[in-house]
Amino acid sequence: MATIFSKIIAGEIPCYKIAENEEFFAFLDINPVVKGHTLVVPKKEIDYLFDLEDELLGRMIIFSKKVAKTIEAVISCNRVGVAVIGLEVPHAHIHLIPITQESDMDFKKKKLTLTQEEFIQIAEAIRGHYK
Repeated sequence: MATIFSKIIAGEIPCYKIAENEEFFAFLDINPVVKGHTLVVPKKEIDYLFDLEDELLGRMIIFSKKVAKTIEAVISCNRVGVAVIGLEVPHAHIHLIPITQESDMDFKKKKLTLTQEEFIQIAEAIRGHYK
């Protein structure tokens, strides 16, 4: 059975897409800890990040770096934090989170509630700077 991320990649579930290439897909987390919280997933459905082939994992990090640099250009932050938890969805993924302090990456705090318009605005701003 396809994961929710595979369904997003296939267009079966809508998302706020940031970027994609032939191997990876980046989109806004719909339960963000901060504005601009983005997920990067491989299109190949593999449960655990460290089960990815070395070359694929390397390319995923490079893709994530490009997305993170774009987020930094658009969202006011000191840097983009990276988190890999991997328990919530059985599909490898990396969280890219714009942060100004460590507590911005606290997954236990209440998630932001954004309107559809806010998600669209954030996604368009990031996507507009992605090269």
